[in-house]
Amino acid sequence: MKINTIDINAKEWFDRINGNSYYAGSIVLNFGQDNQVGFTMPFDYGYGDYYIQKAMQMLNDSGHISVKYTSELRDLGIILRTNMQRNCKKSELMNY
Repeated sequence: MKINTIDINAKEWFDRINGNSYYAGSIVLNFGQDNQVGFTMPFDYGYGDYYIQKAMQMLNDSGHISVKYTSELRDLGIILRTNMQRNCKKSELMNY
């Protein structure tokens, strides 16, 4: 499958008691195209841009891409769009 776009959307919850950040999200390949494919990133620990690293790892492990860094996507002509919605409730992540 030729990949033209990768969309990574995630939500983040910060556990104030323990001082940890968690996320959950989705990955969509070729958004809005006939060959659109989606994946779910389950609830996991991570902060900052870790959700992007995890998405790249998932796509590598599934055989959809064979690059380690997002900067390599540009060389392949793949458009990467990311979005993180912060300050979410834990329940929003669990139901993602």
